[in-house]
Amino acid sequence: MSTQEPHSDRIELLQGTLDVLILKTLALGRRHGQGIARAIEETSGDEFLIDHGSLYPALKRLEKRGWIVAEWGVSANNRRARFYELTAAGRARVGVEEARWHRLVAAMGRVLDAGGSAGG
Repeated sequence: MSTQEPHSDRIELLQGTLDVLILKTLALGRRHGQGIARAIEETSGDEFLIDHGSLYPALKRLEKRGWIVAEWGVSANNRRARFYELTAAGRARVGVEEARWHRLVAAMGRVLDAGGSAGG
């Protein structure tokens, strides 16, 4: 299932970005996959599109790294779902990843601001 809209103006996520968004979202509490996707989309002001074809492999990757754990439970609409939460290692990783992304954004800003506007 995808939340993708045809001809959407939403921003596509760069490789590796989804992992940090998932970790940060789970730092706020336990959620199931659809809840994680919705939370990221809503928090971004609906700028980010979370495709389920990317979400679930990312969740598996984070689980394999030991940063999240999953268990089966019942969602708010009474459906069986896997709920994810951070491990202690995942909590520590959130800070590392946030710092890394802030450095990346600052570096991108410096490059984009260098030399004035494009074409001028």
